[in-house]
Amino acid sequence: MAAEATLAHENSSSNPWGGGKSPFGISWGKMMMWFFLVSDAFTFSSLIIAYGAFRHRLTHIWPTANDVFTHFPFVHDHLPLAYVGLMTFILIMSSVTMVLAVDAGHRRDNKSVAVWMGLTIIGGFMFLGSQAWEWYNFISGTPDGALKMPTGEIYRFPENAPSLHAKGIHAPDWALISPDHKVIEDKAEIARIKAVAQPIHGANLTDNEYGHPLFADFFFFITGFHGFHVFSGVVINIIIFFNVLSGVYSRRGHYEQIEKTGLYWHFVDLVWVFVFTFFYLV
Repeated sequence: MAAEATLAHENSSSNPWGGGKSPFGISWGKMMMWFFLVSDAFTFSSLIIAYGAFRHRLTHIWPTANDVFTHFPFVHDHLPLAYVGLMTFILIMSSVTMVLAVDAGHRRDNKSVAVWMGLTIIGGFMFLGSQAWEWYNFISGTPDGALKMPTGEIYRFPENAPSLHAKGIHAPDWALISPDHKVIEDKAEIARIKAVAQPIHGANLTDNEYGHPLFADFFFFITGFHGFHVFSGVVINIIIFFNVLSGVYSRRGHYEQIEKTGLYWHFVDLVWVFVFTFFYLV
C-alpha cells in the first residue's frame, strides 16, 4: 500500500493533469481555444506587419484611405470612412451582446441566452452584409475611374480625391492627380497622359483605380480572411443558438460552450479593431 501511495504521488507530481485539477483552473476545451486564438493572432499579425512594411516602402504612391472608402448608402457626398466606422460599431455591439449571452449562461437563464445569442447572430450578418457592400463598391470603382499608364502609374481625377479638399487644395475638373498625390494642371502633360493611358475602373488583384495594386491585394486578403472568421463565427453561433433552444446546455447543467464561442467572437472583434486602425486610419 505504501508503494502504491508513493507511485500515485510521483505520477501526480510529474503529470500536471494527474492531480484532478487542471492548470489555471480552466477546462481542456477553453485551454485548446486559447491555443487556437494565440496561433491565429500570429497569422493576423504577420498580415498586418506585411501591410505596414509595404506601405512604409511605398508611402509616396500608396492610396489614401480617405480617398478610397468614401461611399455611404443613399448618400452621394463623400463621407470618408463613415461606413467603415458603422461596420466597426455593429461588430463591437455584437461583442456586447455576446458578453450578455455569457453572463446569462452563468445565471443559467436559458431564455436570455437565446435572446442575446440571436442578437449576436444578427449583428454578425449585418457586418458580413456591410462588408460585401464595401467590397462591391471597391471592385466597381467610381464612374470616371482612373488612367493607367503602360508603366503602371495610376492618375486619378480630382473629384475622386476628397482628401485634397480636406487639405484646402481645389483642383479644376480637367486636372489629374499624379501617383504621388500632386495636382497636374498642365494641359499638354494631361493630353500626353490621356493619349497613352488605359481607363480602368475599380480594383482587383492586378489593377487598382485608387493607386498601387498591392493596396487592393492586401485589402482583399486581410478583410477577406477576417470576413471568413466572422462567417465561421456566425455559423457556430447559429448551431449553439439552436442547441440553446432545444435545451442542450440546460440539461448539461452548464453553458461553457457559450464561453468558448464567446472567446472566439471577441477575438474576431479585437482583430477587426486592429485592421480598422492600421488599414483605414493610420
